[in-house]
Amino acid sequence: MDFSNTLMVSASGFEAQRRKIDLIIENLANMDTTRTPEGGPYLRKIILFSSEPLTGEFGGILDDAMHRVRVEGVLRDEKAFKSVYDPVHPDADLRGFVRVPAINAIVEMADMIMAHRAYEASVTAFDATKNMAMKTLEMGR
Repeated sequence: MDFSNTLMVSASGFEAQRRKIDLIIENLANMDTTRTPEGGPYLRKIILFSSEPLTGEFGGILDDAMHRVRVEGVLRDEKAFKSVYDPVHPDADLRGFVRVPAINAIVEMADMIMAHRAYEASVTAFDATKNMAMKTLEMGR
């Protein structure tokens, strides 16, 4: 029995969630950044996932049954900033307003908890598949 497809699905899941957690950490670290090398405030980043069918040795019968997670890309939320009145800030405009990232720490932390749980679920599925493979090998003795 081939367990590699199941392991690949699980591995793609925890790799995708790890990248999402990294992006959330970057968003949280830059929630007060008003000046970036590109100019303007830091823009919140959002990761995009898609599913990709696995092709197996059964031709095309199970193509719709097994999918792995693929990171499609990262978007910047172009509208994710707010203006705050702070006339003494070095990045304030002539009216005294500073554009700051509109990153909500509570939303980011909730997203991180969900990503962490999805990561744990993928690791659990990976371990369960590994244990099934080991039990199958033990039966052959």
